[in-house]
Amino acid sequence: MNEARREVLMNMYRAFNARDIDTALSHMAPDVDWPNGMTGGRERGPSAVRRYWEKQWREIDSRVEPLKIDFDAAGDAHVRVHQLVRGLDGSILQDKKIEHVYAFEGPFIGKMTIVDRDPEPDEDEEDEDD
Repeated sequence: MNEARREVLMNMYRAFNARDIDTALSHMAPDVDWPNGMTGGRERGPSAVRRYWEKQWREIDSRVEPLKIDFDAAGDAHVRVHQLVRGLDGSILQDKKIEHVYAFEGPFIGKMTIVDRDPEPDEDEEDEDD
């Protein structure tokens, strides 16, 4: 089951980065609970996620590359990602590693949570003040 879920996530990230919104949304449950990373709050259902992404893509160019996917005992996926956000002029607004946590409803993504920290900081990043 975890391999199938890993493939769902990889397909969803590929589709998101390619701006293939229909493919990305096809991996979501009808009542998906999705974070609004721009303004806070939550989006409910694929139609709300679509509106959120379309608005986001009109304002910024965000790319999210999965680096590692692990599953916990409950079957939730913990995805370490490299998130690069650029302004529409190409300037870098954000470049960091964070964690996305996914709960599934059968084969579909039921909920996504953003953990705004790097779950595996690089050693040289930990000792910046030394």
